[in-house]
Amino acid sequence: MKNIVIAPDSFKDSLTALQAAEIMQRAVLDIAPDCDVIVKPMADGGEGSLDALLASDGKRIPISCTGPLGKKINTYYGITNDKTAIIEFANIAGIVQVPKEQRDPDFTTSIGVGEVMLDALEKGCTSFILGVGGSATNDGGLGMLQALGMKAWDENGDEVGGFGRDLLAVHKVSLAEMDERLRSVEIKVACDVDNPLCGVRGASVIYGPQKGASSEQVRKYDEALDNFATLIETVMQHSYRNVAGAGAAGGIGFALLTIGAHLVSGAKLIADTANIEKSIKHANLVVTGEGQSDEQTLYGKAPGYIAMLAQNYGVPVVLISGSLAGDLNVLRAQFAGCFSIINQPLSLESCIKNSEELLFEQTKSVIHFMKSFN
Repeated sequence: MKNIVIAPDSFKDSLTALQAAEIMQRAVLDIAPDCDVIVKPMADGGEGSLDALLASDGKRIPISCTGPLGKKINTYYGITNDKTAIIEFANIAGIVQVPKEQRDPDFTTSIGVGEVMLDALEKGCTSFILGVGGSATNDGGLGMLQALGMKAWDENGDEVGGFGRDLLAVHKVSLAEMDERLRSVEIKVACDVDNPLCGVRGASVIYGPQKGASSEQVRKYDEALDNFATLIETVMQHSYRNVAGAGAAGGIGFALLTIGAHLVSGAKLIADTANIEKSIKHANLVVTGEGQSDEQTLYGKAPGYIAMLAQNYGVPVVLISGSLAGDLNVLRAQFAGCFSIINQPLSLESCIKNSEELLFEQTKSVIHFMKSFN
């Protein structure tokens, strides 16, 4: 067990992917100090994607932009050494930025995403990677597209704003003033969902309620997104609404498709960018993890993708997560071992508070066990 790859996702509300990876690394070296440990923080397009992509290449760019509630916020994005802008939706228009009592798609916007893209263009970026998980919006990318130059009017000919409620009033759009620089850049979207824009599996029906939408709002937004798509697709003479992932981030997937973006598996994109497969190929053991694991871990989530890569090379992969739920036999079929960091009855608050120590000790136990077979 000489070569070990550490590639966890974030532990939501407690540890970033980088923090988790560094804790695991310390635990491994505490038990096996002679091991060559490679740290590769992972993500799947949601929170932590930016930090995972910048772990070995690039820098953070501080910026003031419009937040999800329309007020200015101080946040950041990343630019790699090859002039690729890394933009994480959760940092700009994320649901974690909106207090639970204020979550309502009528009052959230994606304007800030467009503002950050413009800043990256001004800094000479020639490609973009956007992580769209964790959004607070259901505006179909209306705000983002407006920031990039799109015009939209209501039935009275008055220009509409860029919030969710404004989407309900859009009657006409024009793309004539879209920033021309968008035509010459490559845009990749790290996306871990395959929902279309509208319908029973669309953005509003599936994800609207968690963003504060009532059943009546879900119905209205589904109709509004359908209308918005018709207006844009008529102008562009091309259909995007049924592309897998168009419904991501409240319809931001659809909006990004209209400006030439390609939607790809978030986990695959981040793994490829970080060249994780090469490290796994030469490893004796891979350790991954996340906040909570269940059957969904195997469908687009970072640990599931890491397990697939490891299996391709016959490398055992261990899953260490905040908690385990669902049918564990499904997980055991893909992982050499599945472990929770919870080693005694604890409240959620205590687990979050003590997550660093719990992860450290459980990783030590796993490595001590694995070491006995070598």
